[in-house]
Amino acid sequence: MAGPGATDVTGPRVRDDMTVEVALSVMAGARVEYLLLCDGDDQCTGSVTRAELAAHLGSSTYTDRLRLRDVLVLTH
Repeated sequence: MAGPGATDVTGPRVRDDMTVEVALSVMAGARVEYLLLCDGDDQCTGSVTRAELAAHLGSSTYTDRLRLRDVLVLTH
């Protein structure tokens, strides 16, 4: 995880079950470099940057069903 820490609640918040493609689209629309990730209880669980997501697009493990929570597992 990069960007703001889990305790920083400013910035765009999205659910961790969002796909990488949709997240990148949200980032582009909001003109931000990171998203705060929230679980099903709307608790902030971390953040992900555009660069982290972009790195997965060219990966052999990438599919259009890759979720943000999966990216966190793959990068940590």
